[in-house]
Amino acid sequence: MKQQTRSIITISREFGSGGREIGHKLSEELGIPFYDKELLEIASKESGICQELFVKHDESYTNSFLMNLVMGNYPISQDGRINPEMPLNHKIFLAQFDTIKSLAEKGPCVIVGRCADYVLRGNKDVLNFFITGSAYDKKQRIAARYDIEKNKIDDFIKKTDKRRANYYNYYSDMRWGDAKNYDLCINSSKTGIDGAVELIKYYISIKEGNEN
Repeated sequence: MKQQTRSIITISREFGSGGREIGHKLSEELGIPFYDKELLEIASKESGICQELFVKHDESYTNSFLMNLVMGNYPISQDGRINPEMPLNHKIFLAQFDTIKSLAEKGPCVIVGRCADYVLRGNKDVLNFFITGSAYDKKQRIAARYDIEKNKIDDFIKKTDKRRANYYNYYSDMRWGDAKNYDLCINSSKTGIDGAVELIKYYISIKEGNEN
């Protein structure tokens, strides 16, 4: 029997830590929707912006702008649409911002990355998790998934995590990977993928049980 939940789960993750796999398996065991790259497709359809551009700008930024934007003070045209003069990367962030909000309004789900924890801050049903792992395990996982020369994997990890951190730190007033921003930080090298899933499920049951 699937565990019942009313929670919206966000997962931030270091590159190679298995965060996506953990999120996907968790969604299957809870019987709730899973959104990672799927979120880009939905945001593309809803915004009318080409999906390839979402992929190109995924969890990356180019220059400064925000606080007013996430507070709802971003520029919009008279018909209520995003100002066409706004830089493309900001339009893409806003489209994802709105999509994350609308998905959360539909009910329990798992959302990976893309500042979802920050976008949904204040929502009492949101639980935020951060997945880390040992350098060895992350390198092994990435080597198995990507066709990259072994001597370049360390640099690939470093650059990917730096891009994710810069994106998160830029589009929020928090620091990526800072433990106080999350309900629970999990080392997947200690728990394994299945153990991480079970730990998150147990945490959800404790939190929802306390609320009842």
